[in-house]
Amino acid sequence: MHKKINIKKFLSEKRKKSRGKYKKAIFIKKRTRMGIEKLSDFVYSKTKRNKSLNKGGPTIMKKKKLISLLLVASMAFSLAACGSSGGDDKDADKGGDEKTLKVAAVETAYGADMWKEVCSAFEKSHEGVKVELTIDKKLEDVINPQMKSGEYPDVILRAVGAESGITETFVKDNNLVDLTDVLDMTVPGEEVTVGDKILPGFVENTITNPYGDGKTYLMPMFYGPCGLFYNAGLFEEKGWDVPTTWDEMWALGDKAKEEGIALFTYPTTGYFDAFFYALLHETAGAETFQEALKYGEGVWETDGAKKTFEIIEKLASYTEKTTPANANDNDFRKNQQLILDNKALFMPNGNWVIGEMEDAPRADGFEWGFTALPAVKEGGERASYTFFEQIWMPAEAKEQDLGKEFIAYLYSDEAAKIFFDKGGAVQPIEGMSDMITDDNTKLYYSIYDTGAVAVMDAFAATEPIEGLTTRSTFFDPVNSLVTGDKTEQDWIDQIKADSAKFHEALK
Repeated sequence: MHKKINIKKFLSEKRKKSRGKYKKAIFIKKRTRMGIEKLSDFVYSKTKRNKSLNKGGPTIMKKKKLISLLLVASMAFSLAACGSSGGDDKDADKGGDEKTLKVAAVETAYGADMWKEVCSAFEKSHEGVKVELTIDKKLEDVINPQMKSGEYPDVILRAVGAESGITETFVKDNNLVDLTDVLDMTVPGEEVTVGDKILPGFVENTITNPYGDGKTYLMPMFYGPCGLFYNAGLFEEKGWDVPTTWDEMWALGDKAKEEGIALFTYPTTGYFDAFFYALLHETAGAETFQEALKYGEGVWETDGAKKTFEIIEKLASYTEKTTPANANDNDFRKNQQLILDNKALFMPNGNWVIGEMEDAPRADGFEWGFTALPAVKEGGERASYTFFEQIWMPAEAKEQDLGKEFIAYLYSDEAAKIFFDKGGAVQPIEGMSDMITDDNTKLYYSIYDTGAVAVMDAFAATEPIEGLTTRSTFFDPVNSLVTGDKTEQDWIDQIKADSAKFHEALK
Protein backbone atom coordinates (compact mmCIF):
# COMPACT_ATOMS: atom_id res chain seq x y z
CA MET A 1 0.00 0.00 0.00
CA HIS A 2 1.25 3.35 -0.99
CA LYS A 3 1.17 6.29 1.29
CA LYS A 4 -1.30 8.98 0.21
CA ILE A 5 0.30 12.17 -1.02
CA ASN A 6 -1.11 15.59 -0.48
CA ILE A 7 -0.72 16.94 -3.98
CA LYS A 8 -1.28 20.57 -2.97
CA LYS A 9 1.35 20.40 -0.26
CA PHE A 10 3.79 18.59 -2.54
CA LEU A 11 3.54 21.24 -5.25
CA SER A 12 3.89 24.02 -2.72
CA GLU A 13 7.13 22.57 -1.39
CA LYS A 14 8.45 22.08 -4.92
CA ARG A 15 7.77 25.69 -5.75
CA LYS A 16 9.69 26.86 -2.64
CA LYS A 17 12.71 24.76 -3.60
CA SER A 18 12.51 25.99 -7.18
CA ARG A 19 12.47 29.62 -6.10
CA GLY A 20 15.65 29.02 -4.15
CA LYS A 21 17.40 27.67 -7.23
CA TYR A 22 16.09 30.58 -9.37
CA LYS A 23 17.75 32.95 -6.91
CA LYS A 24 21.02 31.10 -7.41
CA ALA A 25 20.60 31.42 -11.17
CA ILE A 26 20.05 35.17 -10.80
CA PHE A 27 23.17 35.40 -8.61
CA ILE A 28 25.18 33.67 -11.30
CA LYS A 29 23.77 36.04 -13.84
CA LYS A 30 25.06 39.08 -11.97
CA ARG A 31 28.54 37.66 -11.79
CA THR A 32 28.83 37.09 -15.53
CA ARG A 33 29.34 39.40 -18.56
CA MET A 34 26.51 40.96 -20.48
CA GLY A 35 26.15 38.15 -23.07
CA ILE A 36 25.68 35.52 -20.38
CA GLU A 37 23.46 37.89 -18.40
CA LYS A 38 20.98 37.90 -21.26
CA LEU A 39 21.19 34.15 -21.70
CA SER A 40 20.57 33.66 -17.96
CA ASP A 41 17.45 35.72 -18.26
CA PHE A 42 16.43 33.57 -21.19
CA VAL A 43 16.97 30.32 -19.21
CA TYR A 44 15.02 31.72 -16.25
CA SER A 45 12.04 32.77 -18.35
CA LYS A 46 12.18 29.57 -20.39
CA THR A 47 12.07 27.47 -17.18
CA LYS A 48 9.09 29.42 -15.98
CA ARG A 49 7.31 28.79 -19.30
CA ASN A 50 8.07 25.06 -19.06
CA LYS A 51 6.71 25.03 -15.54
CA SER A 52 3.45 26.50 -16.67
CA LEU A 53 3.14 24.10 -19.57
CA ASN A 54 4.04 20.97 -17.65
CA LYS A 55 1.79 21.76 -14.70
CA GLY A 56 4.03 19.56 -12.57
CA GLY A 57 6.82 21.97 -11.76
CA PRO A 58 10.17 22.36 -13.50
CA THR A 59 13.17 20.14 -13.31
CA ILE A 60 15.82 22.44 -11.92
CA MET A 61 19.32 22.23 -13.28
CA LYS A 62 22.17 21.96 -10.91
CA LYS A 63 24.46 24.95 -10.60
CA LYS A 64 27.31 23.38 -12.58
CA LYS A 65 24.96 22.36 -15.35
CA LEU A 66 23.52 25.84 -15.64
CA ILE A 67 26.95 27.45 -15.79
CA SER A 68 28.05 25.01 -18.50
CA LEU A 69 24.96 25.70 -20.54
CA LEU A 70 25.42 29.43 -20.24
CA LEU A 71 29.06 29.26 -21.30
CA VAL A 72 28.33 27.07 -24.33
CA ALA A 73 25.44 29.27 -25.37
CA SER A 74 27.60 32.37 -24.91
CA MET A 75 30.22 30.98 -27.26
CA ALA A 76 27.58 30.15 -29.87
CA PHE A 77 26.13 33.64 -29.51
CA SER A 78 29.56 35.23 -30.03
CA LEU A 79 30.24 33.22 -33.18
CA ALA A 80 26.85 34.04 -34.64
CA ALA A 81 27.38 37.74 -33.94
CA CYS A 82 30.59 37.68 -36.02
CA GLY A 83 28.78 36.20 -39.00
CA SER A 84 30.90 33.09 -39.00
CA SER A 85 30.11 30.43 -41.58
CA GLY A 86 32.24 27.77 -39.97
CA GLY A 87 35.67 29.20 -40.83
CA ASP A 88 38.54 29.95 -38.48
CA ASP A 89 39.07 33.11 -36.46
CA LYS A 90 40.95 34.73 -39.35
CA ASP A 91 37.92 34.43 -41.62
CA ALA A 92 35.70 35.86 -38.92
CA ASP A 93 38.00 38.86 -38.49
CA LYS A 94 38.16 39.36 -42.25
CA GLY A 95 34.37 39.35 -42.49
CA GLY A 96 34.16 42.40 -40.25
CA ASP A 97 36.07 44.48 -42.86
CA GLU A 98 34.21 43.10 -45.88
CA LYS A 99 32.47 45.58 -48.16
CA THR A 100 29.25 44.66 -49.93
CA LEU A 101 28.48 46.09 -53.35
CA LYS A 102 24.86 45.85 -54.46
CA VAL A 103 24.48 45.35 -58.22
CA ALA A 104 21.10 45.20 -59.99
CA ALA A 105 20.83 44.15 -63.65
CA VAL A 106 17.87 43.42 -65.90
CA GLU A 107 17.97 39.92 -67.35
CA THR A 108 17.76 40.13 -71.14
CA ALA A 109 18.27 37.56 -73.89
CA TYR A 110 21.93 37.47 -72.86
CA GLY A 111 20.90 35.54 -69.73
CA ALA A 112 21.96 35.75 -66.09
CA ASP A 113 25.05 33.50 -66.04
CA MET A 114 27.37 36.11 -67.52
CA TRP A 115 26.56 38.58 -64.73
CA LYS A 116 27.05 35.95 -62.03
CA GLU A 117 30.48 35.05 -63.40
CA VAL A 118 31.56 38.69 -63.85
CA CYS A 119 30.58 39.51 -60.26
CA SER A 120 32.47 36.45 -59.04
CA ALA A 121 35.58 37.46 -61.02
CA PHE A 122 35.42 40.98 -59.54
CA GLU A 123 35.28 39.52 -56.03
CA LYS A 124 38.37 37.39 -56.71
CA SER A 125 40.37 40.39 -57.89
CA HIS A 126 39.13 42.64 -55.07
CA GLU A 127 39.88 41.05 -51.70
CA GLY A 128 37.36 41.82 -48.98
CA VAL A 129 34.59 42.69 -51.47
CA LYS A 130 31.30 40.84 -51.74
CA VAL A 131 29.02 41.54 -54.70
CA GLU A 132 25.33 41.11 -53.96
CA LEU A 133 23.74 40.57 -57.39
CA THR A 134 20.06 41.06 -58.14
CA ILE A 135 19.13 40.00 -61.67
CA ASP A 136 15.60 39.60 -62.92
CA LYS A 137 13.60 39.98 -66.13
CA LYS A 138 11.27 42.27 -64.20
CA LEU A 139 13.99 44.08 -62.30
CA GLU A 140 11.82 47.02 -61.29
CA ASP A 141 9.36 44.75 -59.50
CA VAL A 142 12.23 43.55 -57.31
CA ILE A 143 14.14 46.75 -56.56
CA ASN A 144 11.34 49.34 -56.42
CA PRO A 145 9.96 48.09 -53.06
CA GLN A 146 13.51 48.02 -51.69
CA MET A 147 14.21 51.56 -52.85
CA LYS A 148 10.97 52.81 -51.30
CA SER A 149 12.26 51.52 -47.96
CA GLY A 150 15.59 53.31 -48.50
CA GLU A 151 17.66 50.33 -49.73
CA TYR A 152 19.18 51.29 -53.09
CA PRO A 153 21.44 49.26 -55.38
CA ASP A 154 24.88 50.79 -55.80
CA VAL A 155 25.00 50.01 -59.53
CA ILE A 156 22.07 49.49 -61.92
CA LEU A 157 22.00 48.17 -65.51
CA ARG A 158 18.79 49.42 -67.12
CA ALA A 159 18.63 51.28 -70.43
CA VAL A 160 16.51 54.25 -71.35
CA GLY A 161 13.40 53.32 -73.30
CA ALA A 162 12.20 50.60 -70.93
CA GLU A 163 8.44 50.43 -70.41
CA SER A 164 8.83 51.22 -66.71
CA GLY A 165 10.81 54.39 -67.45
CA ILE A 166 12.94 53.82 -64.33
CA THR A 167 16.11 55.24 -65.88
CA GLU A 168 14.31 58.29 -67.25
CA THR A 169 12.79 58.91 -63.80
CA PHE A 170 16.23 58.98 -62.14
CA VAL A 171 17.49 61.29 -64.90
CA LYS A 172 14.51 63.63 -64.54
CA ASP A 173 14.94 63.77 -60.77
CA ASN A 174 18.68 64.56 -61.07
CA ASN A 175 19.22 61.47 -58.98
CA LEU A 176 22.35 60.07 -60.64
CA VAL A 177 26.00 59.89 -59.61
CA ASP A 178 28.40 61.81 -61.87
CA LEU A 179 30.54 59.11 -63.50
CA THR A 180 32.84 61.41 -65.48
CA ASP A 181 35.82 60.49 -63.31
CA VAL A 182 35.35 56.82 -64.24
CA LEU A 183 36.53 57.72 -67.74
CA ASP A 184 39.90 58.79 -66.26
CA MET A 185 40.25 55.63 -64.15
CA THR A 186 42.66 52.94 -65.26
CA VAL A 187 40.88 49.74 -66.25
CA PRO A 188 41.66 47.25 -63.41
CA GLY A 189 44.48 44.93 -64.44
CA GLU A 190 45.32 46.94 -67.57
CA GLU A 191 47.33 50.02 -68.58
CA VAL A 192 44.63 52.00 -70.37
CA THR A 193 41.97 54.39 -69.10
CA VAL A 194 38.29 53.60 -69.42
CA GLY A 195 37.76 56.66 -71.63
CA ASP A 196 40.51 55.63 -74.04
CA LYS A 197 39.18 52.09 -74.28
CA ILE A 198 35.55 53.01 -75.05
CA LEU A 199 34.87 53.53 -78.76
CA PRO A 200 34.41 57.14 -80.00
CA GLY A 201 30.91 58.56 -79.73
CA PHE A 202 29.63 56.28 -76.98
CA VAL A 203 30.03 58.81 -74.17
CA GLU A 204 29.51 61.98 -76.15
CA ASN A 205 25.78 61.94 -76.67
CA THR A 206 22.52 63.03 -75.06
CA ILE A 207 21.89 59.60 -73.57
CA THR A 208 25.12 59.32 -71.57
CA ASN A 209 25.22 63.10 -70.96
CA PRO A 210 21.50 63.86 -70.41
CA TYR A 211 21.93 67.32 -68.87
CA GLY A 212 24.17 68.85 -71.50
CA ASP A 213 26.72 69.87 -68.84
CA GLY A 214 29.64 67.99 -70.37
CA LYS A 215 29.47 65.27 -67.70
CA THR A 216 28.76 61.55 -68.05
CA TYR A 217 26.03 60.01 -65.89
CA LEU A 218 25.19 56.83 -67.80
CA MET A 219 27.96 54.55 -69.07
CA PRO A 220 27.54 52.59 -72.33
CA MET A 221 27.39 48.80 -72.11
CA PHE A 222 26.21 46.23 -74.67
CA TYR A 223 25.43 47.53 -78.14
CA GLY A 224 24.23 46.65 -81.64
CA PRO A 225 25.24 48.78 -84.68
CA CYS A 226 23.04 49.50 -87.70
CA GLY A 227 24.28 50.16 -91.22
CA LEU A 228 23.98 48.95 -94.80
CA PHE A 229 23.79 45.21 -95.52
CA TYR A 230 24.74 43.78 -98.93
CA ASN A 231 25.78 40.59 -100.73
CA ALA A 232 29.58 40.47 -100.45
CA GLY A 233 29.62 37.46 -102.80
CA LEU A 234 28.06 39.52 -105.60
CA PHE A 235 30.59 42.35 -105.13
CA GLU A 236 33.43 39.85 -105.37
CA GLU A 237 31.91 38.25 -108.46
CA LYS A 238 31.48 41.62 -110.21
CA GLY A 239 34.76 43.07 -109.00
CA TRP A 240 32.95 46.00 -107.38
CA ASP A 241 34.35 47.97 -104.45
CA VAL A 242 32.08 48.94 -101.55
CA PRO A 243 31.54 52.72 -101.84
CA THR A 244 33.21 54.89 -99.21
CA THR A 245 31.65 58.19 -100.45
CA TRP A 246 28.21 59.09 -101.77
CA ASP A 247 29.72 60.02 -105.16
CA GLU A 248 31.07 56.46 -105.39
CA MET A 249 27.63 55.22 -104.39
CA TRP A 250 25.95 57.01 -107.31
CA ALA A 251 28.58 55.68 -109.75
CA LEU A 252 27.95 52.13 -108.52
CA GLY A 253 24.21 52.70 -108.81
CA ASP A 254 24.61 53.49 -112.50
CA LYS A 255 26.66 50.32 -113.07
CA ALA A 256 24.14 48.16 -111.25
CA LYS A 257 21.23 49.71 -113.17
CA GLU A 258 22.81 48.56 -116.44
CA GLU A 259 22.59 44.99 -115.12
CA GLY A 260 19.01 45.34 -113.93
CA ILE A 261 19.92 45.69 -110.25
CA ALA A 262 18.61 48.49 -108.04
CA LEU A 263 21.09 50.29 -105.81
CA PHE A 264 18.86 50.45 -102.75
CA THR A 265 15.86 49.07 -100.84
CA TYR A 266 14.56 49.24 -97.25
CA PRO A 267 12.34 46.89 -95.20
CA THR A 268 9.96 49.65 -93.96
CA THR A 269 10.22 53.40 -93.48
CA GLY A 270 10.72 52.67 -89.79
CA TYR A 271 14.22 51.48 -90.69
CA PHE A 272 14.99 55.00 -91.79
CA ASP A 273 15.35 56.17 -88.18
CA ALA A 274 18.86 54.74 -87.80
CA PHE A 275 19.73 55.68 -91.40
CA PHE A 276 18.43 59.26 -91.05
CA TYR A 277 20.24 59.93 -87.76
CA ALA A 278 23.57 58.65 -89.07
CA LEU A 279 23.27 60.62 -92.33
CA LEU A 280 22.26 63.85 -90.58
CA HIS A 281 25.26 63.51 -88.26
CA GLU A 282 27.52 63.16 -91.31
CA THR A 283 26.08 66.09 -93.24
CA ALA A 284 25.31 68.59 -90.47
CA GLY A 285 27.97 67.86 -87.87
CA ALA A 286 27.54 67.04 -84.18
CA GLU A 287 26.40 70.50 -83.03
CA THR A 288 23.69 71.04 -85.66
CA PHE A 289 22.67 67.41 -85.24
CA GLN A 290 21.93 68.03 -81.55
CA GLU A 291 19.94 71.16 -82.38
CA ALA A 292 17.90 69.21 -84.90
CA LEU A 293 17.01 66.56 -82.33
CA LYS A 294 15.50 69.32 -80.18
CA TYR A 295 13.61 70.78 -83.15
CA GLY A 296 15.72 73.95 -83.12
CA GLU A 297 14.46 76.93 -85.12
CA GLY A 298 16.10 77.35 -88.53
CA VAL A 299 18.08 74.12 -88.27
CA TRP A 300 16.41 72.56 -91.33
CA GLU A 301 17.52 75.48 -93.50
CA THR A 302 21.21 74.93 -92.80
CA ASP A 303 23.44 73.64 -95.59
CA GLY A 304 24.12 70.43 -93.68
CA ALA A 305 20.43 69.57 -93.20
CA LYS A 306 19.68 70.42 -96.82
CA LYS A 307 22.41 67.98 -97.87
CA THR A 308 20.64 65.18 -95.94
CA PHE A 309 17.41 65.69 -97.89
CA GLU A 310 19.30 65.98 -101.16
CA ILE A 311 21.02 62.61 -100.62
CA ILE A 312 17.82 60.83 -99.57
CA GLU A 313 15.88 62.20 -102.55
CA LYS A 314 18.60 61.02 -104.94
CA LEU A 315 18.74 57.65 -103.18
CA ALA A 316 14.97 57.36 -103.68
CA SER A 317 15.51 57.54 -107.44
CA TYR A 318 17.90 54.56 -107.17
CA THR A 319 15.51 52.53 -104.98
CA GLU A 320 13.78 49.36 -106.23
CA LYS A 321 10.30 50.55 -107.29
CA THR A 322 8.41 47.69 -105.62
CA THR A 323 9.81 48.65 -102.20
CA PRO A 324 7.01 51.02 -100.99
CA ALA A 325 4.30 48.42 -101.71
CA ASN A 326 6.00 45.91 -99.39
CA ALA A 327 7.25 48.37 -96.80
CA ASN A 328 4.85 47.24 -94.07
CA ASP A 329 4.86 44.91 -91.07
CA ASN A 330 3.49 41.99 -93.08
CA ASP A 331 5.58 42.13 -96.27
CA PHE A 332 8.89 43.73 -95.24
CA ARG A 333 10.76 40.44 -95.70
CA LYS A 334 10.04 40.69 -99.43
CA ASN A 335 12.20 43.81 -99.49
CA GLN A 336 14.93 42.04 -97.51
CA GLN A 337 14.72 39.16 -99.99
CA LEU A 338 15.72 41.60 -102.76
CA ILE A 339 19.26 41.59 -101.34
CA LEU A 340 19.44 37.78 -101.22
CA ASP A 341 18.15 37.55 -104.81
CA ASN A 342 20.62 40.17 -106.15
CA LYS A 343 17.78 42.49 -107.16
CA ALA A 344 19.06 45.31 -104.94
CA LEU A 345 22.53 46.08 -103.58
CA PHE A 346 22.07 47.77 -100.19
CA MET A 347 19.50 48.03 -97.40
CA PRO A 348 19.61 49.68 -93.94
CA ASN A 349 19.22 47.12 -91.14
CA GLY A 350 20.61 45.60 -87.93
CA ASN A 351 22.24 42.21 -87.44
CA TRP A 352 18.92 40.64 -86.54
CA VAL A 353 18.26 40.46 -90.29
CA ILE A 354 20.72 37.55 -90.51
CA GLY A 355 18.52 35.49 -88.20
CA GLU A 356 15.28 36.69 -89.81
CA MET A 357 16.43 35.53 -93.25
CA GLU A 358 18.34 32.43 -92.12
CA ASP A 359 16.03 29.99 -93.92
CA ALA A 360 15.30 32.19 -96.95
CA PRO A 361 16.50 31.16 -100.43
CA ARG A 362 19.47 33.08 -101.79
CA ALA A 363 21.67 33.48 -104.84
CA ASP A 364 24.64 31.18 -105.37
CA GLY A 365 27.69 32.45 -103.53
CA PHE A 366 25.67 34.72 -101.25
CA GLU A 367 27.64 36.10 -98.31
CA TRP A 368 26.50 38.81 -95.90
CA GLY A 369 28.39 42.10 -96.05
CA PHE A 370 27.98 45.12 -93.75
CA THR A 371 29.23 48.71 -93.96
CA ALA A 372 28.79 52.16 -92.46
CA LEU A 373 27.17 54.91 -94.51
CA PRO A 374 29.40 56.45 -97.20
CA ALA A 375 31.01 59.80 -96.36
CA VAL A 376 29.73 63.05 -97.88
CA LYS A 377 33.21 63.72 -99.22
CA GLU A 378 36.55 61.93 -99.40
CA GLY A 379 38.04 61.58 -95.92
CA GLY A 380 34.82 62.76 -94.29
CA GLU A 381 32.95 61.15 -91.43
CA ARG A 382 31.37 57.75 -91.95
CA ALA A 383 28.65 57.06 -89.42
CA SER A 384 26.73 54.07 -88.12
CA TYR A 385 23.80 54.35 -85.74
CA THR A 386 23.80 52.05 -82.75
CA PHE A 387 21.43 50.95 -80.02
CA PHE A 388 23.07 50.41 -76.63
CA GLU A 389 22.31 49.68 -72.97
CA GLN A 390 23.50 51.81 -70.07
CA ILE A 391 24.82 51.24 -66.54
CA TRP A 392 24.57 53.91 -63.84
CA MET A 393 24.54 54.67 -60.12
CA PRO A 394 21.70 56.22 -58.11
CA ALA A 395 22.66 59.20 -55.96
CA GLU A 396 21.65 57.18 -52.86
CA ALA A 397 24.29 54.50 -53.55
CA LYS A 398 26.23 53.79 -50.34
CA GLU A 399 29.38 52.34 -51.95
CA GLN A 400 30.03 54.97 -54.63
CA ASP A 401 33.81 54.58 -54.85
CA LEU A 402 33.55 50.80 -55.01
CA GLY A 403 30.70 51.10 -57.52
CA LYS A 404 32.89 53.21 -59.82
CA GLU A 405 35.70 50.65 -59.51
CA PHE A 406 33.23 47.93 -60.49
CA ILE A 407 32.04 49.87 -63.54
CA ALA A 408 35.67 50.44 -64.60
CA TYR A 409 36.26 46.70 -64.29
CA LEU A 410 33.37 45.98 -66.66
CA TYR A 411 35.48 47.41 -69.49
CA SER A 412 38.39 45.05 -68.85
CA ASP A 413 39.26 42.34 -71.36
CA GLU A 414 38.53 39.79 -68.64
CA ALA A 415 34.96 41.02 -68.09
CA ALA A 416 34.35 41.57 -71.81
CA LYS A 417 35.34 37.98 -72.57
CA ILE A 418 32.96 36.64 -69.92
CA PHE A 419 30.09 38.75 -71.25
CA PHE A 420 30.68 37.55 -74.79
CA ASP A 421 31.46 33.89 -74.08
CA LYS A 422 28.59 33.39 -71.63
CA GLY A 423 25.92 35.59 -73.19
CA GLY A 424 27.03 36.81 -76.62
CA ALA A 425 26.96 40.40 -75.34
CA VAL A 426 29.36 42.82 -77.01
CA GLN A 427 30.71 46.00 -75.45
CA PRO A 428 31.81 49.18 -77.25
CA ILE A 429 35.52 48.84 -76.48
CA GLU A 430 38.67 48.82 -78.58
CA GLY A 431 39.75 45.38 -79.73
CA MET A 432 36.41 43.76 -78.97
CA SER A 433 36.18 42.37 -82.47
CA ASP A 434 39.40 40.38 -81.82
CA MET A 435 37.48 38.26 -79.30
CA ILE A 436 34.83 37.37 -81.87
CA THR A 437 35.47 34.30 -83.99
CA ASP A 438 32.16 33.94 -85.86
CA ASP A 439 32.62 35.66 -89.23
CA ASN A 440 29.14 37.24 -89.44
CA THR A 441 29.34 38.56 -85.90
CA LYS A 442 32.90 39.81 -86.41
CA LEU A 443 31.88 41.62 -89.59
CA TYR A 444 29.00 43.27 -87.82
CA TYR A 445 30.86 44.48 -84.73
CA SER A 446 34.14 45.47 -86.36
CA ILE A 447 32.47 48.43 -88.06
CA TYR A 448 33.77 50.93 -85.50
CA ASP A 449 37.27 49.48 -85.56
CA THR A 450 37.65 50.74 -89.12
CA GLY A 451 36.93 54.38 -88.28
CA ALA A 452 33.14 54.68 -88.37
CA VAL A 453 31.61 57.08 -85.84
CA ALA A 454 28.89 55.73 -83.56
CA VAL A 455 25.70 57.81 -83.56
CA MET A 456 23.12 57.02 -80.90
CA ASP A 457 20.90 60.02 -80.19
CA ALA A 458 17.24 60.40 -81.13
CA PHE A 459 14.58 63.11 -81.49
CA ALA A 460 13.62 64.50 -78.10
CA ALA A 461 10.45 63.20 -76.47
CA THR A 462 7.45 65.55 -76.46
CA GLU A 463 3.98 65.69 -75.04
CA PRO A 464 1.57 63.78 -77.32
CA ILE A 465 0.44 65.70 -80.42
CA GLU A 466 -2.74 64.43 -82.06
CA GLY A 467 -2.10 63.00 -85.50
CA LEU A 468 1.64 63.67 -85.36
CA THR A 469 4.68 61.48 -84.64
CA THR A 470 8.37 61.81 -85.43
CA ARG A 471 8.05 58.78 -87.70
CA SER A 472 5.21 60.30 -89.74
CA THR A 473 7.22 63.51 -90.13
CA PHE A 474 10.79 62.37 -90.65
CA PHE A 475 10.67 58.80 -92.00
CA ASP A 476 7.35 57.81 -93.60
CA PRO A 477 7.60 60.43 -96.42
CA VAL A 478 10.42 58.33 -97.94
CA ASN A 479 7.77 56.10 -99.52
CA SER A 480 6.28 59.15 -101.25
CA LEU A 481 9.71 60.21 -102.51
CA VAL A 482 10.22 56.79 -104.12
CA THR A 483 6.76 56.77 -105.75
CA GLY A 484 7.09 60.42 -106.83
CA ASP A 485 4.05 61.59 -104.85
CA LYS A 486 6.22 64.06 -102.92
CA THR A 487 9.27 66.15 -103.73
CA GLU A 488 12.23 66.97 -101.55
CA GLN A 489 10.81 70.47 -100.95
CA ASP A 490 7.40 69.08 -99.94
CA TRP A 491 9.14 66.99 -97.31
CA ILE A 492 11.26 69.89 -96.02
CA ASP A 493 8.20 72.12 -95.70
CA GLN A 494 6.39 69.42 -93.74
CA ILE A 495 9.37 68.97 -91.40
CA LYS A 496 9.60 72.72 -90.75
CA ALA A 497 5.91 73.00 -89.87
CA ASP A 498 5.87 69.89 -87.69
CA SER A 499 9.14 70.78 -85.94
CA ALA A 500 7.58 73.99 -84.62
CA LYS A 501 4.79 71.92 -83.06
CA PHE A 502 7.27 69.40 -81.63
CA HIS A 503 9.37 72.18 -80.12
CA GLU A 504 6.31 73.64 -78.42
CA ALA A 505 5.41 70.25 -76.96
CA LEU A 506 8.89 69.46 -75.61
CA LYS A 507 8.72 67.82 -72.18
